[in-house]
Amino acid sequence: MSALFSVSFDTLVMSAITCLILREVILVALPDTVAGPGGWLIDTDPE
Repeated sequence: MSALFSVSFDTLVMSAITCLILREVILVALPDTVAGPGGWLIDTDPE
């Protein structure tokens, strides 16, 4: 329970930024059939 209280705002922001960076890297690295417009894993089509 003490680990829950040790989470700070900076830790949450860094985690969010890390997730966004990883998402962008995945979108660039994977082919469009997997992550792109109409992709089966990540569909980036705005509809």
